[in-house]
This record gives sequence, C-alpha cells and structure tokens, in this order.
Amino acid sequence: MKIKQRITPFLSYCDRAEEAADFYVSVIPDSHIIRKVVNPSDQSVLTVEFEMCGMRTIALNAGQQWEFTEAFSLAIVCDSQEEIDRLWDDLLGDGGQELACGWLKDPFGMCWQVWPSVMEDWFAADSPAGLQRMFKALWQMKKLDIAALTKAYAGNE
Repeated sequence: MKIKQRITPFLSYCDRAEEAADFYVSVIPDSHIIRKVVNPSDQSVLTVEFEMCGMRTIALNAGQQWEFTEAFSLAIVCDSQEEIDRLWDDLLGDGGQELACGWLKDPFGMCWQVWPSVMEDWFAADSPAGLQRMFKALWQMKKLDIAALTKAYAGNE
C-alpha cells in the first residue's frame, strides 16, 4: 500500500525551477521528474514536480527574486565517506558554497546538510560524553569526515 505524502515542499525560483529540478534529480540518488506544468499562453514552465529519494517536491517559477536562507535546509544521510564526498562535490556544483558542520549551499542557494548515517546511532545511544566529543570535532569541519567523527565519538581523538 502506498501512503500519500501529505506535506510537499515548494521551492520557489524567479525563473530557474526547471534547471534546479533537473540539477537535483541528476545529483540525488533515486530521483526523477514526475511532471512539468507549462503556462498555456507562452509555454513557459510554471512548476516541476519531482521526487528525491521518495520525497515529492515542487519547484515553482514564482517570478520573484526570493532567496533561500539557512533557516530551511534539506538533510541527506549517507552510508559511506565515498557517498558524502560525491554528494558534497555534486551539490556544490558550479557556484555552490561550503558552509560549516556538514552544511553547504548549492548553486541555487538551497542549504543542504550532508551527514553520515552513523550519527543516527550516536544520537540514539546514551553517551553524552561521546556526543560532546563528536560535536567538538564536527564543529571544526566543513565536509564531514566519518573516520575523524568516529574516533572522536569513541574517545580516540
């Protein structure tokens, strides 16, 4: 049984919705374009509905020069350092910006958190000291390094 997604993020662009959606589906695994809605009067793209890792999203050409901020980000969990490295580089694309603590801003201004799946285990474990050490290491990084975070969590800095 397929459960319908009840909340759908709309990402608004002045006029680059199609370009952004194409970028995201080319970078994020298990992603694809679902449909494009065009303006019948001039055939320009109004919206692009796409799916990233099972999350339906709509890119909207709003005609406004709105800016994304760090107040909203998309997080992608990675199972290996190789996956972190690939997604980090691909999401930076041409014109992105490295931020701190596993965050980056893509060429369209959207903020992403690229972090390892092992962090979910650390958050669920009852180890405040391990988390403190891990966060101390994480705060010194831009792109996250699983080996260094693992060493810090374990107390083997």
